[in-house]
Amino acid sequence: MIPEEIARHFEQQAQACDTLGSPFTARLCRLLVELVDDTTRTGRRVGSWPGNPRADALALRLCGGLHALVLSGDDRRLAAAYPPNVADDERLAEAVSQALAEHDIRLLRALDSAPQTNEIARSAMLLPGFLKVAIETGLPLALCEIGASAGLNLLFDRFHYRYGDAQWGDEASPVRLSPETRGAPPPLSGRLEIAERNGCDITPIEVAKEADRLRLRSYVWPDQAMRLARLDAAISLTASVPFTLAKADAAAFVRQTLADRPKHAALVIYHSIMWQYMPRDTKDAVLAALAEAGEGATGEAPIARLRMEPRDPNDGWATLSVTTWPGGETRRLAKCDFHGRWIEWTG
Repeated sequence: MIPEEIARHFEQQAQACDTLGSPFTARLCRLLVELVDDTTRTGRRVGSWPGNPRADALALRLCGGLHALVLSGDDRRLAAAYPPNVADDERLAEAVSQALAEHDIRLLRALDSAPQTNEIARSAMLLPGFLKVAIETGLPLALCEIGASAGLNLLFDRFHYRYGDAQWGDEASPVRLSPETRGAPPPLSGRLEIAERNGCDITPIEVAKEADRLRLRSYVWPDQAMRLARLDAAISLTASVPFTLAKADAAAFVRQTLADRPKHAALVIYHSIMWQYMPRDTKDAVLAALAEAGEGATGEAPIARLRMEPRDPNDGWATLSVTTWPGGETRRLAKCDFHGRWIEWTG
């Protein structure tokens, strides 16, 4: 049995999975509380986790490692107990127990990596903000995403979107997003042109590498097949849409991007559901760099900061906000589901 604090974290993660539409991952988290023990190196590391298990997403690290065994075809017994197959708790527990014993070193290594889902559905939350910047500036957009993971949301303009009866984007796109639209749909008019696509992450995922693709796919919850298909569709676009993805600290990357920003384009620095994970010093440095550069922004080379983040940790949603320079005005545009399942336009 794992310590009470760790067990409580797994239960909290299970409750979150229930809320976010993954009953299988909720079951798995609850079973792991009973199955993980000090007979394996993985169990001993989980039980003696040195950091904050919730902040480190410990349960999802282990769940991702198990899912990778299924996706890679390296554990057939475990795969037979995973969706789309149906297994009762006893059968699932037996398969997981065997996997913990037989793949101990591999699962131990899986604990090294924080989950990165690169949730494509968040592009449906960000798109109206990009359109607003493009319409108001009348300029192409130079994209700069921090916390970009695999950089898939840098390709947002190559997706197709439906908000109720309103549509936008490439009808032939393999990535099709249709979030629930609460209230009036967001405005989708205007022309959008992308001048540059650049992103950074402290641990970027290179989807051209098979191991990185597997790791990214493993963090998608096993009973959410549509999310996995959406991710695979976005990965397929990377072969035809060039972008750069740097391994870099967000503050250093933002400072350099601002210093090298192009003329006759609107630089859009954006992020989604990652701000809360950055150290306070990094956040302060990013904001200071934006404020300083904003003082020199012009109508020919404007700057925007677009973000989809919770304004308050107690909110049950994220807020889509944009700050634009010259001027430094901040506007709140929409309330959004964290995973991009619904949007309520307020802007």
